[in-house]
Order: sequence, then structure tokens, then C-alpha cells
Amino acid sequence: MSKGIDIVEEKVEAVPAGKQPLRLWLRILTCSNMLERGMRNLLKERFDTTLPRFDLMAALYRAPEEGLSMGELSRWLMVSNGNVTGVAERLEKEGLIARRAAPHDRRTQIVTMTPAGRAAFENWAREHERWISGMLADLTAEEMDQMMGLLAKAKASIAKHDKKDA
Repeated sequence: MSKGIDIVEEKVEAVPAGKQPLRLWLRILTCSNMLERGMRNLLKERFDTTLPRFDLMAALYRAPEEGLSMGELSRWLMVSNGNVTGVAERLEKEGLIARRAAPHDRRTQIVTMTPAGRAAFENWAREHERWISGMLADLTAEEMDQMMGLLAKAKASIAKHDKKDA
């Protein structure tokens, strides 16, 4: 049985202008955490898999047929090489991915999906999309478009200020 997400009716109150950025950050973080927790629970219950495994498989699914190096996977997933190695070893043992030495550098491992891995991931991805659609079902298409536009603007603002602070 899926663990539910407690929904709390919130009264949106006026926030002093100086506190709006902090409140917005907290709201975005809360929503992100709720979605991630829901995905982790559903992936575990339905497929006995984890979000890092799903993410690695998603990266490979979008990769060219020749696959990705372990370093490329690490950069794509924004995690350490050690994290990718551990997840890849387990997926390889299950026959979902294959690793081979790169022809130009035997120290570099190239990772590809096996046919069984592709079939498993396609099943996971269909359910993942259904779950996300369900979680966001109370938003209209117009509201989602508005949020996407506002989040794109927020992302650009964050990126601009991130470069200044670096």
C-alpha cells in the first residue's frame, strides 16, 4: 500500500516584501521534497527499485546507442563517480545494463542499457509519468504553463546571481 502524502490546507497570507524570497524558496523546496518522497516510495513499492537507479536508467535511455561513460553519467546525475559505480554495479548484476571498456581508453567504462533494461525502464517510466500526472492533477494546463514560465524566470535569476557569487 502506498504511503500517502499529507495534504494540509494552507491559507496563503500576505508576506512582507522582504520575506517573499525566503517563503518562495521554502515553498519550492517543500513541493520538491514531497514529489521526491512520493516517487521514492512508489518506485520502491511498485518496482523494488530506487530513485538513483531510475535516474541512471533515465540518463542511459536518453543517451546515444553507444552509451555513456561512467564520468558522463556522474556529471549528468550530478553525483560522485563512487555513487554511480555502486548503482551501476547493482544494475549490471541484474542484467539491466552492461559495462565495457572504451576503445580509446581501457580505463574508461562505457555503460549501455540491455534489452531487458530498456524494457524495464520503459515500464518504470510509464508509471512514473502516471504518478506525476496524478500528483499534479489539480493544476490546469494553463496553471502548469504559468508555473513553468515563472520557474524558468526564477531559474535564470538564480543562475545569474550564482555566477556573481562564485
